[in-house]
Amino acid sequence: MEPYFKKLTIIGVGLIGGSLAMALRKKGMVGEIVGVGRSISNLELAVKLDVIDKFTTDPAAGVMGADLVVVATPVASMAEMMKKIAPYLKEGALVTDVGSVKGAVVKEAEKLIPSGVYFIGGHPIAGTEESGVCAAFPTLFEKNRCILTPTAKTEREALKKVKEIWEAAGSEVILMDAEKHDSILAAVSHLPHVIAYSLVNTVDDVKDFEESILSYSAGGFRDFTRIASSSPEMWRDICLLNRDAIIDMITRFEKSLTKLKGYIKESNGHEIFKEFDRSKKARDSIVKK
Repeated sequence: MEPYFKKLTIIGVGLIGGSLAMALRKKGMVGEIVGVGRSISNLELAVKLDVIDKFTTDPAAGVMGADLVVVATPVASMAEMMKKIAPYLKEGALVTDVGSVKGAVVKEAEKLIPSGVYFIGGHPIAGTEESGVCAAFPTLFEKNRCILTPTAKTEREALKKVKEIWEAAGSEVILMDAEKHDSILAAVSHLPHVIAYSLVNTVDDVKDFEESILSYSAGGFRDFTRIASSSPEMWRDICLLNRDAIIDMITRFEKSLTKLKGYIKESNGHEIFKEFDRSKKARDSIVKK
């Protein structure tokens, strides 16, 4: 059977880009898969693992003749990458991304992508704290959501095709305004990462004892801070590009933490219990879905 896309180019063959390539190959959606990246060793491993068929470190060469281009680089570098590949994209090609920030990325992409080529912003709500193609696996997106952020300029048929890509990978596709996406993700993804990084640093900075107290951390601390093992480069970029929404959520969190601190200071067991009970019920409702 003829593949849906004869040539797929993945720019950034890591966990997300690699997993998508594997999922689409498994579904017979794509023919040739070309990887583009900076690390030769990572790209060579991607070929060895059958994630991609061949690779190049030159984005322009990589996208020539591609029917579908997926930009899976750190979000701060996406605009520059779009600028590099724009002149070499073939007529009718689809371009999408997997960035965790959509407003800035979509705005820049729509300015840079040439007429006759179609861009759809995307963000799969899936991942692990691991990075690199060695962490990729084809079922990463199954039973997870993928948010697409079309605009008034979006061509309907292009949106339909990108939606089918993510559905083939196993995702439930949600269409959403880019600004709404950034506000929601600031709350449910970006804030937790900021807190996890900050919590680990707070504990690591405790120098009251001869030894590092991190060595005494057990399951609770390790589970809660697992995401602090995520890529610092990626999360730095997310914080800078979604700055206002993240600052808003940090401010809200500070108010909540200050309130709880006050209850503890006052030995107000009744209010402490109410806060914990409300949180437990909200958390349980997510787990039971």
